[in-house]
Amino acid sequence: MRLLFVHQNFPGQYRHLAIRLAAAGHEVVCMGDQANCSDLPLPYGMLMVRYPSPAGATQGIHHYVASFEAAVRRGQTVLRACMQLAQQGFIPDVICAHPGWGEALFLKDVFPKAKLLAYLEFFYNAHGADVGFDPEFPPVLDDVFRIRIKNSVLLHGLQAMDAGITPTRWQAQCLPADFRRRVAIVHDGVDTRLVCPDPAAVLTVTPDGAATPLVLRAGDEVITFVNRNLEPYRGFHTFLRALPELMRQRPNAQVVIVGGDDVSYGTRPQDHPHYRAKYMAEVGDQLDLARVHFLGKVPYDTFLSVLRVSAVHVYLTYPFVLSWSLMEALASGCLVVASDTAPVREVIKHGQNGLLVDFFSPQGLARTVAAALADRERLGRLRHRARETIVQRYDLETVCLPTQMRLIDDLAAGRWPTQRVSQRPATPKDAAPSA
Repeated sequence: MRLLFVHQNFPGQYRHLAIRLAAAGHEVVCMGDQANCSDLPLPYGMLMVRYPSPAGATQGIHHYVASFEAAVRRGQTVLRACMQLAQQGFIPDVICAHPGWGEALFLKDVFPKAKLLAYLEFFYNAHGADVGFDPEFPPVLDDVFRIRIKNSVLLHGLQAMDAGITPTRWQAQCLPADFRRRVAIVHDGVDTRLVCPDPAAVLTVTPDGAATPLVLRAGDEVITFVNRNLEPYRGFHTFLRALPELMRQRPNAQVVIVGGDDVSYGTRPQDHPHYRAKYMAEVGDQLDLARVHFLGKVPYDTFLSVLRVSAVHVYLTYPFVLSWSLMEALASGCLVVASDTAPVREVIKHGQNGLLVDFFSPQGLARTVAAALADRERLGRLRHRARETIVQRYDLETVCLPTQMRLIDDLAAGRWPTQRVSQRPATPKDAAPSA
C-alpha cells in the first residue's frame, strides 16, 4: 500500500505505526509542520514532507472563530503540499491524519479515492467532561459558545473520515453518537521492553541551596508527580495542597516533580506568571523545600529514572485525554495513586492495580499516599498488577500495533467493522486488599 501520515507535530501518535508499516514493505510518506516536526530518523525509504508554518488567525477576528480560521489556513497549506505529492505521482491508498488542527479538512478533495483514518484525540463537550469540572475555575457562557465553534473543525474531520481511532472508551463516548460506529478503540501502545522496572535505578537531584547532589534510588521513599506542564487540568493544585500534610506524616519522603511552567490546557493564571508560582505562594511556606525537587522538563531517560525510583506516583486529571505518562508509570511498576475520574478508571481499578482518590481532596490524597508509603510491602502486588495491566492490554508490540495495522489493512480492503473494536481486554486475575 501507499500510506500518508499527516500530523502537525509529526510523529505524534504515529511514531511507531508509520515506521512499522514501512518496515512491512509499504510506501510511507509523512507530513508535518516544519516548525514542529521532530528530527526522528525515517528508515525503510520513508519520505518526510515539511510544509511551511501557516499564518494564524486574522488580528481582530471574533475570538469564537479565531481557531477555525487558523485551522482553515493550515488545511490550505496541507492541501498545497498534497497537490504537489499528487503531481509527483504519489496517490495514497490510506491517509492517517489527526484532524484537530485543520490538516484533514481538504485531504479527501485532493485524494478522493483514499481511505481516511482519523486519530480522534478529543471532542469538546460543554457539559460532562473538562469544562465546568473544577469549581475553582467555573465556566462562563462565553467558554461554552467558544468550544462549540471550536468543534467545527473536528466535525468536518468526522464527516470526511472513512473511519476513526481513539485510545479509550470514554474518549469515544465524547464523540457525537452518529459517528461512533466508525470508530475503533485502540490505545497508542506502550513499549514495555523499554518502559519497565529497574531495581538498580538511580536519580540525582540537587536540593535548593545544597552544595551536594542527592542520589535517590529505587526503594527510597520517593513521591513522584509528572505533567507536561504544571497546571490544574492535571491536578497540580490538588497535589501541591496535599504536600504540607503528606510531608508532615512522612518526614523522610522526597518529592520529585516533573513539568514545565507553560500551559498546555485551559488558561493562564491572571495573578501569577504560572501555576507553580501561584500555588507555591499558597503553600510553599508550609513545605520543607529541601525535600521538594522541581526538575522542570527533562529528557526521556531522566523521566524513566523518575518513574523507576518512585515509591508512590501521583496522577491526577480532569475528565480529559489520558496521559501517556500514566501508562508509562504503570508499565514501570509504579504504585500509582490516581484521581477517580474518566478515563483513568478504565485502566486503574482501586485496590487491584492502583489506588483511586477524590480529585478535589488534598487531605484524602495525603492520607492515601502516606498510607501507601507506610504499607509498601503489602501493596507491592499492586505494582506487579499495574505492569501486568499494561503488558496484557496496552503493550505496543503484542497488542496495539498489530491491532492498528490490521485495522488499516481492513480499511484499505473495505472490511472496516461495523462495530467498534478494541485491543483485547484483560483484568487483574484476583483483587488485592485495598489500602
